[in-house]
Amino acid sequence: MSHPVSPLAPKHQPELPPIAGVRLATAQAGIRYRGRTDVLLVLLDPGTRAAGVFTRSKCPSAAVDWCRETLGGGQSARALVVNSGNANAFTGLKGRESVRLTAEIAGKAAGCAPGEVFIASTGVIGEPLDATKFDGVLAECAGRTGPGAERWTEAASAIMTTDTFPKLATRTVSIGGTAVTINGIAKGAGMIAPDMATMLSFVFTDADLPAPVLQALLTKGVATSFNCCTVDGDTSTSDTLMLFATAKACNAPVASAEDPALGEFAAALDDLLAELAQLVARDGEGARKFVTVEVGGAADDASAHRIAMSIANSPLVKTAVAGEDANWGRVVMAVGKAGEPADRDRLAIWFGDVRVAVEGARDPGYDEEAASAAMRGDAVTIRVDLGLGAGKARVWTCDLTKAYVEINGDYRS
Repeated sequence: MSHPVSPLAPKHQPELPPIAGVRLATAQAGIRYRGRTDVLLVLLDPGTRAAGVFTRSKCPSAAVDWCRETLGGGQSARALVVNSGNANAFTGLKGRESVRLTAEIAGKAAGCAPGEVFIASTGVIGEPLDATKFDGVLAECAGRTGPGAERWTEAASAIMTTDTFPKLATRTVSIGGTAVTINGIAKGAGMIAPDMATMLSFVFTDADLPAPVLQALLTKGVATSFNCCTVDGDTSTSDTLMLFATAKACNAPVASAEDPALGEFAAALDDLLAELAQLVARDGEGARKFVTVEVGGAADDASAHRIAMSIANSPLVKTAVAGEDANWGRVVMAVGKAGEPADRDRLAIWFGDVRVAVEGARDPGYDEEAASAAMRGDAVTIRVDLGLGAGKARVWTCDLTKAYVEINGDYRS
């Protein structure tokens, strides 16, 4: 079932440049959808290294288990297979066999060992995935992979489920004077509260970086990007974020993530991940408003983050935003229930630039019209200052509308 494109979608999609050592193709395997692509195959040149961050759900998908084990056995990567329509999660031994067979089929198509294939799946949980549907399809894909700009948009579209638009981002920076490119795609619209919805993201670069450096950069970057994004507070069984580096840029060797030569690259990677995370929040199921929650004055940054997520995940706050109601009482509620240090009589709250509450009460200069006006745009900022310390955090979410209930009520229909 297709859904209207989110009103928060970008007006223009970026054109992603080719990445040396990366070739892509998509296909229709008929996994669940009809009349649209549902499989992505990415071929990676020899020498490509990988890093990954995955869901901390105690009920991970078979593909997540495979990727973790594959990374643990070595960071060489020659292929990536992603399917939409079926998450291959909570599928027991059949799920594990499906992943193994997928890796074997992809390995033959790519001319590599199954242990050099990474796999991700997104869609319905609990339904067995028939990996035989990849037989022939992946070999055909391998014969027509390419690096062109249109391939990136096709790739981002093939991995969508209830998403309403493909999510892409790119950056070009330098490492020690050598130009390098970073491209990223993502999918996610519901079951979004990454803890590293169904959230998948794949980032590729031609930089020459060791696997431990890639892992350190990715782990750091996710903390201020996808882990600061929530749509509905539900962490998926399938969250997967992977970074692949082909080494084709031939930049000077880098031995540590702290190397000053990596400063520009690290900042660009962080920025790209944040952009993709915001695109996920903008495509939240049924969303009509993009919401930024900023918390300051907390006991420390970790406390600020937990309070910000409490606000961002509150159905009452999110429905107030949907109704364009500057109901600061719901924000007070969300702060208080977070279980973090807070002092009611030091609390201040803003909607946009309008302060609505201060020192434990309504702001003496409160203006209903100004507060309401701050809620009418398609981007709303909620800011809180706890007046306790220097801790701060920022997270992104969206409003909660009737359409969210309708989309999820019909999800398996």
